[in-house]
Amino acid sequence: MEEMDKPDCDLEKLQRTYAQFPLINAVVSGWRASYRHRIRPLLNSTTETTLLDVGCGGGDVARSLAKWAAADGLKLRITAIDPDERAFAFASSQPPISGLSYRRALSSELVAEGAAFDVVISNHILHHLSPSQLGAVLADSEQLAGSLAVHSDIARSPVAYALFGAGTLPFFPGSFIRRDGLTSIRRSYTSAELRSVVPPGWSVTSERPYRNVLLFTPVPDRPRRA
Repeated sequence: MEEMDKPDCDLEKLQRTYAQFPLINAVVSGWRASYRHRIRPLLNSTTETTLLDVGCGGGDVARSLAKWAAADGLKLRITAIDPDERAFAFASSQPPISGLSYRRALSSELVAEGAAFDVVISNHILHHLSPSQLGAVLADSEQLAGSLAVHSDIARSPVAYALFGAGTLPFFPGSFIRRDGLTSIRRSYTSAELRSVVPPGWSVTSERPYRNVLLFTPVPDRPRRA
């Protein structure tokens, strides 16, 4: 278990970790490119598109997407969810952004409510999940996503481990970024491993730097998994 996932972890370090996520995600998560090539083509300036961010943590990816869409003059309404009350409290405490709201919830709760979104995303949550939890989140995504699901995660690699370890050594004091980041890399899937466990309809692409991107595009009239 990563330090920040422990219920009794140091709250000050946890909040500092959430605050530092925008810096590390700007370098390693690749969401700017995913926005340009996958999400922005689905948006327009007249009709609102809805997006769900699953396991949003401190909410920095959702905030970035909302800002990029607004800068492009495109209508995007984002719901960012996380079951951890500490993550929800931190995200909710940030300056409000038009079109972005937070909920303390699981994706399964939204499925039970009959919710629907055009796009479903997550950032760096897959390696936190057991095989059964991974299957459940992907099944929820199939139910919730009307146009696209994009789950981005770290790809396990000894080179990525060495580079992250060296690159973060002088930075991110007083947080869990470096320690948990190294743990995350060790726990993550390789692209081949992820391809071997995802259900039909999902594809895995390998992207730089050391990322797996799991994609699902709903097929009209195709039955969705319950």
